[in-house]
Amino acid sequence: MPDHRLPRDVLPRHYDLEMRPDLEGGTFSGSVSIHVEVIHGASRIVLNSVGLSVGRATITDSTGPRRLDVEADVDNERIALSPEGGTRSGTAIIELDFTGSFDDRLRGFYRSTLTNSDGTTDSIATTQFQSTDARRAFPCFDEPDMKATFAISLVAPEGLLAISNGAELSRAPLGDGTDRVVFEETIPLSTYLVAFVVGPLEATDPVDVDGTPVRVIHPPGKGHLTSFALEVAAHSLRWFQEWYDIDVPGGKVDLVALPDFAFGAMENLGCITFREILLLVDPGSATQAELERVAAVLSHELAHLWFGDLVTMEWWNGIWLNEAFATFMEMKAVESYRPDWNVWTGFGSARSAALDVDSLASTRPIEYPVVTPADAEGMFDLLTYEKGAAVVRMLEQYLGAEAFRDGVRHYLKAHLYGNTRNEDLWDALEETTGEPVRSLMDGWIFTGGHPLLKGSVDGRELTLAQKPFRYDGVDNGTRWTIPVHVRTSNGSQRALLPPAGEVTVQLDGDLLTLNADASGFHRSDPPATCDPGLLSAAERAAVLDDTWALVLAGATDPHQFHATAARFVDDPDLGVWQAIVRALSTIDLVAPSLHMESADAAGDLLTDPLSRLGWTPGADEDGRTRQLRGLVLSAAGTLADDAPVIAEARSRWVDNRPDDPAVAAAVVAVVAAHGDEEAFNECRRRFLDADNAQDEQRHLFALAGFPGRTQVGELLEMVLTGGIRSQDAPFLIRQALHHRHHRGLVWQVLTGNWGDLTTRLPSNSIARMLEGVRALVDPDLSPGVEAFLDGHPVPQGALMVAQHRERRLVNMNLARRL
Repeated sequence: MPDHRLPRDVLPRHYDLEMRPDLEGGTFSGSVSIHVEVIHGASRIVLNSVGLSVGRATITDSTGPRRLDVEADVDNERIALSPEGGTRSGTAIIELDFTGSFDDRLRGFYRSTLTNSDGTTDSIATTQFQSTDARRAFPCFDEPDMKATFAISLVAPEGLLAISNGAELSRAPLGDGTDRVVFEETIPLSTYLVAFVVGPLEATDPVDVDGTPVRVIHPPGKGHLTSFALEVAAHSLRWFQEWYDIDVPGGKVDLVALPDFAFGAMENLGCITFREILLLVDPGSATQAELERVAAVLSHELAHLWFGDLVTMEWWNGIWLNEAFATFMEMKAVESYRPDWNVWTGFGSARSAALDVDSLASTRPIEYPVVTPADAEGMFDLLTYEKGAAVVRMLEQYLGAEAFRDGVRHYLKAHLYGNTRNEDLWDALEETTGEPVRSLMDGWIFTGGHPLLKGSVDGRELTLAQKPFRYDGVDNGTRWTIPVHVRTSNGSQRALLPPAGEVTVQLDGDLLTLNADASGFHRSDPPATCDPGLLSAAERAAVLDDTWALVLAGATDPHQFHATAARFVDDPDLGVWQAIVRALSTIDLVAPSLHMESADAAGDLLTDPLSRLGWTPGADEDGRTRQLRGLVLSAAGTLADDAPVIAEARSRWVDNRPDDPAVAAAVVAVVAAHGDEEAFNECRRRFLDADNAQDEQRHLFALAGFPGRTQVGELLEMVLTGGIRSQDAPFLIRQALHHRHHRGLVWQVLTGNWGDLTTRLPSNSIARMLEGVRALVDPDLSPGVEAFLDGHPVPQGALMVAQHRERRLVNMNLARRL
């Protein structure tokens, strides 16, 4: 296998970079001067470049300027620069002129299309460089540990906004209809954190956050959707400054809303880019879930300014810690912003999704070797974000919040502007706490899977043991050091279960649960069987989640889940009902022929909350209860086929009533599930006419829920002809694959257009789109599904696709037992 790491004989220290985008022509040109330190002489200098034509190429060192011969290594995404006589130790300046074309897959330097209120369109030139796509915009040393400072200038058409990582220093007309915009030099950055944006955008007035100006950059006419983001950003930045005990890095924060964006958001220092729906929001019409999502993503990216930007992982195998830590910190910041949202209870859904993937034989360690760019892209999944965050939280719970924070502060201050490995954090935590953090964490980080924690009680003596929890039931011998946190009738107790043997705990009261606050990343057997009223909301949700996991593993009967869920029908918490509805949805997914029976069973469970909550929120009702109402109404109408709910939803749809946002979202889902061609056309019209991203997405994804073949055919035609943005199309296909009436048709269209879709859609989205194969449980489809996936590998998501395939088999096994 070729070595994808660059040589270390030449190291960058500073870039002077000028970019000249041609928005109409779809091309760009640029010039870069890279100030380097030559560690030892060599015959050539190797750096990264993809799809760029390099013109003038020179190097200036102690001997004066010399021309560079340029040789492309396309397979390894590199160019080799060879000066006559080779390089000499010391400092040098490499100067390159280059040209390129905008990427059409939302990576590197690309164009986003802005649709104006009158239906006309304009282009925005923007960037997305993580993980290894800065090399598509300019020749560079595109590896995270090759940090350098950047002085960037953009040549932009007059009247267009231009922004980058640094604050704007000057803007001067060039006399040809363009301006040169010069930006302040950055702190040392990895290339993946560089960003620049040019387009017909508007900026809010800056909000001062302890000396750091914060703005939202947005499409014209959407300034009224920025206040929530500015409020959350101001709160989170102040909270992070205090928690990290370090001022905001970079000098300014611009939050940029883009119509087309392959990821959710990107933490570029000083120029954080977002998918529009995750930044711009109307608090009056958004559901609480939508507001929480905006707050979480925004806080996640801001957390990266310290943990990721200021201090950066050395190589991509360490990206999990960047993302896991930012996910953990987003929760803490949002908890501080809105304690009433109970975000750690809500995190149970994310934890559940990670446990689900981690229960497969095809799971992976949180950290694994990264060799190629495709390997790096494959790191961005549930195991990196959600499992990683859950493990970090488990560590914080074990060490104590204050001791954990002190260790993180020590780590950041010791490595300011530098690069680190995971063990640098573990060592800093060991220094401040005296605990064996590295040995504790290594088992969780370098071993895939998680334990089933088994507890047996004899009087007041609790004996704890473990084995791996896997859906296939195989014990592969893996064991972990588990920080155990049990709850009793008199409080909570902690213990450390070693990999070998058992541990005994003398309880100070009656055992309630083996996983207090659901803070441990493990399953419990038995799940708590006490009065649910003695458990916290997170613990109650975990009981249901663990019970359902045992069903999927074949360790207990599906009817046992219904019996357990029946104990919780009067539960008022959203997280509990999310766990119930997840299981009901899976049953409906894998057994479409049993829909009437599963609808009756769902209806039995939903009768009580449906009666209790009704359609109208109370005056003093909290946001989680409003969310719960929306969830129950949607489930009653789509899973239980509740006739009165369907009729009322249709009435509200026709009248277009200004309902509570959670109710409005449920109405759209229920109408779609039972809708005809007229309703489909109206839903499509509302999608196209939506005046905010949340309303647009609600109606767009509802289109995948209509039952008719004609409707799904029209939807797929929209996808194939470019009527749906490429950022959304993969996830729309994924959702359509889950529909019990037409999953076979959708699969046929997907496979028949595979070549077009995989060359047009963002590369990071293909494996996520294929999550829909989990629904293809019809035995007649199975051979074709497996043969197709064998013949069409997805390099950027090979592990993820393997997990989808195995999870499909789990669903097939479940279907046989229903």
